[in-house]
Amino acid sequence: MSPTPVLRLHNITKRFGSLVANDAISFDVREGEVVALLGENGAGKTTLMNILFGHYVADEGTVEAFGKVLPAGDPNAALAAGIGMVHQHFTLADNMTVLENVALGTQSLWAPRLDRKEASSRIRALAQGFGLVVDPDATIGRLTVGERQRVEILKALYRDARILILDEPTAVLTPGEAEALFRTLKLLVAKGLSILFISHKMHEVTAISDRVLVLRGGKLVGERKTNETDSRAMAALMVGGEIASPKVEAVQRGSVRFALSQVSARPPAGVPLNNLTLELHGGEIAGLAGVSGNGQATLAALMAGTIAPSSGTIAVDGREARSWTPRAALGAGIGRVPEDRHAVGSIGDMTVAENVISERYRTRRFSRFGFLDWTAARRFAEELVRDYDVKCPSPDARIRLLSGGNMQKLILGRALDGDPPVILANQPTRGLDVGAVAYVHSRLLQARKRGAAILLISEDLEEILALSDRVYVMSKGRLSSPSARGERSVSELGELMAGRSEDALHAA
Repeated sequence: MSPTPVLRLHNITKRFGSLVANDAISFDVREGEVVALLGENGAGKTTLMNILFGHYVADEGTVEAFGKVLPAGDPNAALAAGIGMVHQHFTLADNMTVLENVALGTQSLWAPRLDRKEASSRIRALAQGFGLVVDPDATIGRLTVGERQRVEILKALYRDARILILDEPTAVLTPGEAEALFRTLKLLVAKGLSILFISHKMHEVTAISDRVLVLRGGKLVGERKTNETDSRAMAALMVGGEIASPKVEAVQRGSVRFALSQVSARPPAGVPLNNLTLELHGGEIAGLAGVSGNGQATLAALMAGTIAPSSGTIAVDGREARSWTPRAALGAGIGRVPEDRHAVGSIGDMTVAENVISERYRTRRFSRFGFLDWTAARRFAEELVRDYDVKCPSPDARIRLLSGGNMQKLILGRALDGDPPVILANQPTRGLDVGAVAYVHSRLLQARKRGAAILLISEDLEEILALSDRVYVMSKGRLSSPSARGERSVSELGELMAGRSEDALHAA
């Protein structure tokens, strides 16, 4: 590791009205160093990255790369300086090849055409040199999630990136794919690249980083050498105190509260389900693990009523549903925490009060003689804000102004209000900081204790193993047989997630 900084942020300050998103933040990154950036939701990490890339202009301070100050508000200058970023949600065109995605935007407008032979040769050399095996002629839409991430890293390397920023890089990877990524990162660092690693997973931070920077409330509150700290100390620094992890207590398994029997479903887009059978018992969390895009979204949509089965039956508390719609699902007592809190779970320009009553505004609780009772709606919003510890200026604030963690707490409160017998928790902690994750987990365990049947869908295998009484794996629209907590190892579950059959697993 070279002592010379390749990246230096000095006194970065950014205000949005009265809110100070970044408050005089200064740090540097050295050549061949991995620096982890930690912080709660709303701590200022995203704003800082946007300033680094020129998407935002800082009110004060400078960004310096390789000894030169970058012009403010100029993304092209950041790219030209050798700064690359791999986003959590990939930015690839599915109908184009690996080569076309990697080379896109790298040629001058005056170039007559892409030299595909030269580009392919360069991509293959980079792939071999950094352990990023992928076929340049393969279509993106046919690649696995892990292969797509390799393409994103190749895009940055193809542009001669010397500083790489990774935003939640393992969020959609299997354990095996995450291990392969870490091997690649070590190769990159050994060849002189510097890495800024943004993650909420403490074990990953300790495994890959040399130094840890912690943001809280827009300020840089701590800097530690990774080998001189631990996960508990880092988490405490993030939230300003110790975090008590919720305990999974023994609960008596109850009757079947929700059942799918030989159900098939054909969504307008996505992976179909064929002859799927599933039973959710009261007092139990059934965890569904799997790599993104293997049918979990179809199952969640089916359970929420946004798609209906083409065959088979759905039953809630032993009563078969004759017609299955979102209204029928809500009427049957299914509390829904959707995967995407922005696109599906809320309407950004509506107020907090409007959003929290959105699934029950026609009930007597919020409607009188055909008119909405706004006093009752605001009172309900205030109760959720208080009970779920939501940082929110008022029930009349636009929900899009809230941080992801606070928005998720409101959606969880809306879903759990009234003690629903069945709960669909689809990626309930995605993108949340360690404090918010602990809070969401505690609320789900409280619902389990009172007898609710919970389906927990998560791409975070640690979360599945920590909370679930039974674990299923979904691959290509098919469910594995359930296993009790601890019955299957992480590697076995990872192989099932990658598509290996249970028979092959047993034979091995």
